[in-house]
Amino acid sequence: MGSDHYFSATPSSVERLRRIPVTLAGRSGEVTTAGGVFSPDHIDGGTAVLLANTPPPPPGGHLLDLGCGWGPIALSVAIASPHATVWAVDVNERALDLVRRNAAEWGLDNVNAVLPDDVPDDVTFRTIRSNPPIRVGKNELHGLLERWIPRLDERSDAWLVVQRNLGSDSLQRWLSASFDHGYSVTRAATARGFRVLKVRHHGDLRTEPLPIVGE
Repeated sequence: MGSDHYFSATPSSVERLRRIPVTLAGRSGEVTTAGGVFSPDHIDGGTAVLLANTPPPPPGGHLLDLGCGWGPIALSVAIASPHATVWAVDVNERALDLVRRNAAEWGLDNVNAVLPDDVPDDVTFRTIRSNPPIRVGKNELHGLLERWIPRLDERSDAWLVVQRNLGSDSLQRWLSASFDHGYSVTRAATARGFRVLKVRHHGDLRTEPLPIVGE
């Protein structure tokens, strides 16, 4: 890919469309991928771990795939929750075009593939699923999570997959320190060198003691 990166807004590399076989949410078929996007030749190992170690998505509401690439997470969630609205968000315009193409081919009309600023400000999410772009750098990554995790609905979860040797444990510590009121951060799974982190939004915690029944 040379100096081009999958997190470039407009990749300069040759597109080189290709077809690959996939199985998503129990459904097998082909998708279109291209150069200049993340993992164009197969479902990335971290994404596979995330898909295998998260519960079924909520059946309705707004669901977010953050850093969607060509769309394996967004498509899986859309298949599993056909009555939900799935937001596939990425800065890479080529990736978004691929998600739209793949969603249309698979008959998934509940997927919105958009740039981050195109998600309406009043939309909150019943779940976030993400294989986040670790290689953008710590500051960019933290800013990304600080922007989107607060948009979780109460009693909802974000699920993040991070390679262990790329800082999953330090990210877990940062998440715990940064979201220390009304949230909990746990390690939900470890597989194939990846950690799946779960961020639960509990809502505002009570600061006053509950009354004792019978007083």
